[in-house]
Amino acid sequence: MKSSIVLLASLVATAALASDPAGYYNRTIFADDFSGNGFGPRWGHYKSSSVVKDGILVGITAEDSDHAAVDSIRFAPERDLEVSVKFRFVSDKAKSFNVWFDDKDYKGSHAGHICSVSVSPASVGIADAKTGNFRNDIYEKSKAKPPTLTAEDKAFLATKNKRFPVKLTLQDWHTLLIRTKADNVEVCLDGKAAGTFQSEGVGHDHKTLVSLTTNRVDVHYDDFSLKAGGSAAAKP
Repeated sequence: MKSSIVLLASLVATAALASDPAGYYNRTIFADDFSGNGFGPRWGHYKSSSVVKDGILVGITAEDSDHAAVDSIRFAPERDLEVSVKFRFVSDKAKSFNVWFDDKDYKGSHAGHICSVSVSPASVGIADAKTGNFRNDIYEKSKAKPPTLTAEDKAFLATKNKRFPVKLTLQDWHTLLIRTKADNVEVCLDGKAAGTFQSEGVGHDHKTLVSLTTNRVDVHYDDFSLKAGGSAAAKP
């Protein structure tokens, strides 16, 4: 029954984002339904207290942590990627989570951040991190005490992200589908298009890591999959 529901959700989501040729995201990089005993060996973690329990990934950021919990998968370089994951916000303590696309070989942005999608019960945000708020010079200005961002910097940063209103019920499972293609990001929630965003940084052709970042607790995940688009991997 579980596999049938997941397949139906995937088919509906694919139809909602039908602008891409059928079968474009045809190479599976990684998939996990969390039915195993704990995290598999491919999962990496940064300041994460997340656990796999009862067939789901329970995202947890420790109370005393200075960084949200990051649970990640590394892979050979790719440009166009598709991420699918089921999730639920268990209570109103669940603020949001992010799906990050990074290049750990790239030194022009903080932590190699390229782009991200954030999901909360009330909104979906899409951001170009590479040329936006994680670009090294911008990031340093924003972290200075006090911050030294100029009015021009702030106006520029406003063009590097976009937010879309949604209404997601607590405790219920939802399905998120994200596709990056060239410099465009498309997001689908529960089989319906939630938003698109186009920005030059997204087109970075050397993405090497995708992560789930939990802000802070009470976010559960299931049926995570990561696929690459096209017939060949991007070149470094």
